[in-house]
Amino acid sequence: MISQVPAGGPVESPDGQAQWPVRAGVLPPLADGFSTRPESAPRLGAALVPGTAVVLVPGRGAGAGSRDWLGSCGKTQLAAFFAESLWRSREIDLLVWVSATSRASVLAMYAEAALAALGTDPTADAEAIAERFVSWLGETRRRWLVVLDGLSGAADLTGLWPAGPAGQLLITAPSPAVLPAEHRALVLPVVAFSSREALSYLMGRLTADPDQRLGAIDLVEDLGCEPLALAQASGVIATSSLSCRDYQGYFTARRDELATTAGSKPPAAAVSWLFSVEQADRLAPGGAAQPVLSLAALLDGHGMPATLFSSPAAGAYLVPDGAPAAAAREQAWNTLPILERTALLALDRSVSPPAVRMSPVIQAAIRAVMPDAMRDRAVRAAADALAEVWPASEPPWLGAMLRSCTAS
Repeated sequence: MISQVPAGGPVESPDGQAQWPVRAGVLPPLADGFSTRPESAPRLGAALVPGTAVVLVPGRGAGAGSRDWLGSCGKTQLAAFFAESLWRSREIDLLVWVSATSRASVLAMYAEAALAALGTDPTADAEAIAERFVSWLGETRRRWLVVLDGLSGAADLTGLWPAGPAGQLLITAPSPAVLPAEHRALVLPVVAFSSREALSYLMGRLTADPDQRLGAIDLVEDLGCEPLALAQASGVIATSSLSCRDYQGYFTARRDELATTAGSKPPAAAVSWLFSVEQADRLAPGGAAQPVLSLAALLDGHGMPATLFSSPAAGAYLVPDGAPAAAAREQAWNTLPILERTALLALDRSVSPPAVRMSPVIQAAIRAVMPDAMRDRAVRAAADALAEVWPASEPPWLGAMLRSCTAS
């Protein structure tokens, strides 16, 4: 077992392999306008103490039909802020961030953490490495935090549940139902912004032209303080000449149309994402917005290498009429920041290659409206792009990302 880290700073483990403190995995960057949400967020610091597990799930504020849209409530952002805060304050010796959308991704990140902390053989069997790592977590006196982001199924954690008196486990999940029945955890719902938080967020996102803030209070109320809807509305307003009042008028009319068709009023984000797509179409060169979105909707929204979108396969899919491959790849690359500004995805530029992240609810919405022929072509292009960009020698975090995208 690795000895307790002294207050003086990082030390080598007895086998000379590890340098402490140890960090594995890539945390998503905090979004533009991120708020600690003092009025609406769970108090993680009080709930998550050594020896405990906490699960962040969406707070259900509406009917069952809207649950998917309300699921994009900022769970991952809160988890990232909490984890980074513990790391910077040196309250933990080991931080492991895992995209838990597939068992392959969990195994890959456990292997990276085990290599860094224990000096394990990277060529050994992944299941055996993970078993050793989980066993070590249960015995060590080193302070650790493992974050399992986007846990999608209990089977993915069979034999991989981290627990130990010195550690803390933080999970984000779409529902408590995905948790393994044999393990106990404190479930904390993450609800929408408070009215004050929502208004502060919207005003903070609209700083270039103060006139665009006209009608902000009414727009916040109409959007139900939903974090995703506010991000998308502010993205469209900031990239246009609209004011909050203008956007509210368009939003109300579109929501009423959808309510007439569906028989009930949809959540705000079920409407706002449509305006974001339309604005991205107007801004993106050569009509690349929707094809890029269709590719992204098929991969793991918790992280996909941006190089996938500039691969030859992606270029051929985006511009199938014989345009030069280099031009097609450049077009895709230029489209990603536009989709970020309209709050349809996020770019993490702190890693190389940059990582693309996308809300699972937006992915599901895009897949639901894709014609069969478009989906079939996009699936083949995504598979070919993965094969093209997969490096012979892969950084562990990139390997985990590629495997998770493949499973997706």
